[in-house]
Amino acid sequence: MATQRVHLVRHGEVENPNGLLYERLPGFSLSERGHRMARLAAEDLRERDIQATRLIVSPLERTQQSAAPIAELLGLDPELDERVIEPWNTFAGKTMHGRYSALRRPMSWRHLVNPTKPSWGEPYREIVERMKAAILDATAAAEGGDVIVVTHQLPIWMVHRRLRGVPLVHNPKHRRCALSSITTLEYHPATGLVEVDYREPAAAELAGAIDEGAV
Repeated sequence: MATQRVHLVRHGEVENPNGLLYERLPGFSLSERGHRMARLAAEDLRERDIQATRLIVSPLERTQQSAAPIAELLGLDPELDERVIEPWNTFAGKTMHGRYSALRRPMSWRHLVNPTKPSWGEPYREIVERMKAAILDATAAAEGGDVIVVTHQLPIWMVHRRLRGVPLVHNPKHRRCALSSITTLEYHPATGLVEVDYREPAAAELAGAIDEGAV
């Protein structure tokens, strides 16, 4: 029996000229470069002959757009799942850098008291739990085929850290989860999930990309 794999695909670059933390807000779609990135991720999956039978997608616009070329090239129907959505965050719609950063305002400081939870957004543990539930449900329904999940940076990074057995609390600047990257897990019924691969099929586009706004 072939090993069943789960491919966690991050969305491409988002059009975000004001550098806002876009969270789950509507109206944040892929940039022109982001569409190219999404295509490169889809082509990587096709070229590796990924035998996927399920395509699970976060319901946000940027992830649905990133899933479109995968659906086209692999002949899959996207299935929206709220459990793989971007985490909620208190600072949605605000800028987090520079002179007008929300972090400079004293009224924001009450949200920063507990970085281990974190106190400014969805608890890390809850992100892991919903992602794991979505992944396991998808693998069970995939009838032995691979599963592709198009989602967001923090949910992917939380799964990565849980599988590595390291604390979920972390410095966001140190996340290894580039735009349109693919983090691959293997699922074994007896032992569960293990991470086996990470790749950046859109690496040629990353140098000029703006990766700002992720939770």
